[in-house]
Amino acid sequence: MLSLAVAVGVAVLLFVSGLIGLFLQKRLAEHHTSDRSRDMIGGIVGLLTLLLALVLGLLIWTAYGVFTTQQNELNLLSARALEFNLEMTQYGPDAKQGRELLRTDLVWAHEQFWGDEEAMAAAYNASYANIGAMNSFLGSLHPTTDLQKQLLGAAGQHYASIGETRLLMSLQLTNPISWPLIVTVTVWAFFLFCGFGMLSRINATTMTAMALGACAVASAIFLILELSEPYTSMIRISPVGLEKVILDLDR
Repeated sequence: MLSLAVAVGVAVLLFVSGLIGLFLQKRLAEHHTSDRSRDMIGGIVGLLTLLLALVLGLLIWTAYGVFTTQQNELNLLSARALEFNLEMTQYGPDAKQGRELLRTDLVWAHEQFWGDEEAMAAAYNASYANIGAMNSFLGSLHPTTDLQKQLLGAAGQHYASIGETRLLMSLQLTNPISWPLIVTVTVWAFFLFCGFGMLSRINATTMTAMALGACAVASAIFLILELSEPYTSMIRISPVGLEKVILDLDR
């Protein structure tokens, strides 16, 4: 909802800035909006258009990178969990507790990424405790065959990879976007639409084009904010893959 509210606010602000430009065009003396003055305004408008296009494109690409990186790391985490589960199953009955601990860890991971704020905080603390329990359990196993030794070593590596991936995913979400850049882009767009208004005349076509332009910039801001929150936004990563892994660990 924050993304939608910010996008609507940006759209209204830009439309109002265009109205301000149209008002100034009517109120200023003619020499301020004609001849060389008009050329200067047009040049600045062109510069702001270029800057806005470049930075908006960069922000969208960065936000999309956050989204795809989280999705890829979630797939990697799920794959490592399935490998760990297979290794514990092949190890034998003595490793059953390891599968249970991993399932608990993945349930907390689900809450950390898709739960509410209270669940996220609890999951973060519980995960550290569960990592300690898992390390203690793996250290308590005493393999008697070469196969069990290989399985235990591989399981330890895979669980370490799971923990590292989760930590990396959490850190990447602490500051996914730069709010100063969002504010700067909005300010540029404000002056850009004001300049458009000063170079235009009030009529239905101008008002419609200005509204569409404001909505276009606002939609870009909306995409940036949504993609930067890959687990809680309207455009979110599906938890189905992780949930399937959790169900597999119950078998």
